[in-house]
Amino acid sequence: MSPRDHQNARARATRDDVARLAGVSSAVVSYVINESKHVSPATEARVREAIEMLGYQPNPAARALRLGSTEAIGLVLPSLANPLFAGLAEEVEREATRHGLDVLIATTDITGDDGMSHIRHFARRRVDGVLLCTPMSDAALAPLRQAGVPIVFLNASMVHGIDAIGVDLEAGARVAVGHLADHGHRRIGLVIGTYRDGTRDAREDGWRAALDERGLEAGPVLRVDFGMAAGYRAGHDFADMTDRPPAVFISADQQAIGFLRALAERDVRVPEDIAVASFDGSPLGQYTWPSLTSVSQPIQEMARAAVKAIVHHDEHTAYTGFAPTLVARESCGCGEPEA
Repeated sequence: MSPRDHQNARARATRDDVARLAGVSSAVVSYVINESKHVSPATEARVREAIEMLGYQPNPAARALRLGSTEAIGLVLPSLANPLFAGLAEEVEREATRHGLDVLIATTDITGDDGMSHIRHFARRRVDGVLLCTPMSDAALAPLRQAGVPIVFLNASMVHGIDAIGVDLEAGARVAVGHLADHGHRRIGLVIGTYRDGTRDAREDGWRAALDERGLEAGPVLRVDFGMAAGYRAGHDFADMTDRPPAVFISADQQAIGFLRALAERDVRVPEDIAVASFDGSPLGQYTWPSLTSVSQPIQEMARAAVKAIVHHDEHTAYTGFAPTLVARESCGCGEPEA
């Protein structure tokens, strides 16, 4: 038999072939593969040896059909370059593993089609659910709905009619701006991210509410993209202002990291010339110079709730919000450098 014929024979091996070689029933082979029922160690060893000898590969599509489950969920992220989303992906994978689920990760920055190709792919595979960390229109979600695939938004504001998990953006912004005010700043600016669909960011509402509660003056508002490059440009804009505010709230850590770099290039001191607080609680914040004061999101709890919403998707359709926590560091005027 040629090497290719041998390879083809291995590829064509069936569960019945494994059963004959191991001297057991095909049901026992299934028990071993699926770990669904106990078999003796000796029998399991024979079955696994036969699987190895024959190169038997279970058919995942057939298994999914039998179980009514693909034992996998999809996770769509804007990007893995952002530590927040990388951290969410890690926590989702950890939690999904506890439920015996694999995680198929896709990012919209790769396809350039706002994730539509990923959505169609997940729908064709009939995954057990899809977690979305990026806004999507009803039309974009149609393939999942038609396939009966549960959808959960993660890191989201309230979404009507779909399970959603997120943090209270408005409350987090109010905490951050209130903290800047507690440092004595009476005029506080805003750098706020924008969404492609024009959705208003609740962090702007929180910034405004905190100012109104304290009778403070609103500083300049810059609307920019999310990301370090946009924050870097905003930092230069603030550095050039003749009437620069003494403090600024920034809607995301990635923006704030670029913002701090720009101010350093222009010899604008933080927090002496301008105090900075942001949102997300990225681990990178403790290594910026100065270290970044930020509102932290409880990503472990959010990931756990998101996977639970997929596993128990028939139980409810609701929004689950988590409270953010302020991590005060040097950029606002608090603390010493962290080790």
